[in-house]
Amino acid sequence: MTTFPSVKEQMDIIRKRTVEIIPEDELEKKLEVCVKEKKPLRVKLGCDPSRPDLHIGHSVVLQKLRDFQDLGHTAVLIIGDFTAMIGDPSGRNKTRPPLTLEETRINGKTYFEQASKILSEKNLEIRYNSEWLDKMTFSDVIRLTSKYTVSQILERDDFEKRMSAEQPISLHELLYPLSQAMDSVAVKSDVELGGTDQKFNLLVGRAIQEAYGQSPQCIITTELLEGTDGVEKMSKSLNNAICFNDSPKDIFGKTMSIPDTLILKYFKLTTTLPDSEITKIEKLLQDPETNPRDLKVQLGYELVKRYYDEQSAGFAREEFEKVFSRKEIPEDIPEYTIQDSEIKLVTVMKDTNTAESTSEAIRLIRQGAVSIDGHKITDEKFVIKAEKDFILKVGKRKFVKIKV
Repeated sequence: MTTFPSVKEQMDIIRKRTVEIIPEDELEKKLEVCVKEKKPLRVKLGCDPSRPDLHIGHSVVLQKLRDFQDLGHTAVLIIGDFTAMIGDPSGRNKTRPPLTLEETRINGKTYFEQASKILSEKNLEIRYNSEWLDKMTFSDVIRLTSKYTVSQILERDDFEKRMSAEQPISLHELLYPLSQAMDSVAVKSDVELGGTDQKFNLLVGRAIQEAYGQSPQCIITTELLEGTDGVEKMSKSLNNAICFNDSPKDIFGKTMSIPDTLILKYFKLTTTLPDSEITKIEKLLQDPETNPRDLKVQLGYELVKRYYDEQSAGFAREEFEKVFSRKEIPEDIPEYTIQDSEIKLVTVMKDTNTAESTSEAIRLIRQGAVSIDGHKITDEKFVIKAEKDFILKVGKRKFVKIKV
């Protein structure tokens, strides 16, 4: 039987790095019962596998789930293979294209492996919401929709904005918050976690649980993390994400590209450094003598260590210093052999995956981000003559040895 820390001790940990606890007094009461009866809370987090990769923006709420695990509670990770077919409308200004159940299940398979880099396997329950949502009959759906009004659903900011802008809202999107709420009913969650953009969905979960005769869950929201561009919320589709499965070199390199203004936020939200260390970093950032680059090196090291190990973190830091501080070429770079005597540079960039398309290759060349053996190329029509081997560099981190 689990022995839990005191309610105060638990609340001190739970409050860290959270935005809101709704309602806080209810959570304290749930914890009092938990301590008295030695019964863990069921703490739910839902992830829709619309894409197969988790990024460090997801780590913020996953770490909060881990905090509950460390306190002795049961983490219930919902893989939303069914709800991902609908697509969460949170923050969306248009309907996203639907996925098939097969597609979402393929994506969902990688989620546990990635999430386990943060979560403990000891008190973890993994559930797929197709387990109950796919079995609902039409009469079940009618019964569910009778528990909530259209006007309540349309209070959601995303829907209000789209209606004001006369942008279409598909009917199935209105069902998303209710579907997510049924997850809470199915697993009898005591607490549900989510980013601040999930607040509406989490509140609907409380209302639907109550309508189905359950004690409503408390909700906890965590901060959203801006991506490496420093503007948009981190998202792989926006190409501003640091993913769990990125190579150590890429995790480190992407970290070095974040704006200086985000250094402290990244340390607070994406690492497990103690508060004393975070305070020290905050003071260093306020010191005009501090070079922000040195703190990014420390941040990159911490992130690689978290998702790989200390040795990989050391190698990634050493590689970065070698390439960027001493302007050397990495030891292990891919090779590409040219078959023709002449070939367009944009073609080579596409073939070597240093650019995803011709238009991106042209943009990179125009920006001065492309060089051959250290000589910058600015002519988008540049033709390579296969006379000798050379090093193609694109951006700050992409190197390819071109062989003739």
